[in-house]
Amino acid sequence: MKELFEGVIHFNQKDFEEHEELFKELGKKQNPHTLFIGCADSRVVPNLITRTLPGELFVVRNIANIVPMYRESGEYLATTSAIEFALMILNVKSIVICGHSNCGGCKALFMEPDELVTVPHMRKWLELSACVKPQVMKMMNGEDNLAKREWLTEQVNVVHQLRHLMTYPTVKKKVKSGELNVYGWHYIIETGEVFNYNFATETFEKIE
Repeated sequence: MKELFEGVIHFNQKDFEEHEELFKELGKKQNPHTLFIGCADSRVVPNLITRTLPGELFVVRNIANIVPMYRESGEYLATTSAIEFALMILNVKSIVICGHSNCGGCKALFMEPDELVTVPHMRKWLELSACVKPQVMKMMNGEDNLAKREWLTEQVNVVHQLRHLMTYPTVKKKVKSGELNVYGWHYIIETGEVFNYNFATETFEKIE
């Protein structure tokens, strides 16, 4: 905890002062242009990857950057309510779903149930990406290449979450009218590269 407290002090004395006017404005309201849906992984830092300032991104993070399919429910729906708030209250213009390399959630899709006995809620959550595994196995066509399987799983998962996102009536309506742009990214931690999904070619292309 010492490091965290020292970080707060440094923020107050340096970073806050550098952007004091910005923070004064942000103290009154927020007006983010993008909803960033990413993994909760500690190595994925949305503002660092996109070089954005506080107030620009409305961020939702969970295991394996999953977007539950739209449904009306009396349950407590964290990701769904955040998407709703971003669209209806904040009126964001873009949504990014960002997966990443070495994703533990994606790896867990290939684990046996008894390997996930200590994380029952995560295991249940990953059922939302259950269709990813069979698709990847079909694409692998029997090839024994763990690195390739990992890469494919992370990308296929992003594509499936984009499909889930399009089940939201407001998303579908705003995309159709041109009010909203939707993107799927694959971030490679060890190289810093980000690949963007091309809907036309159904491939991921490096952003450069």
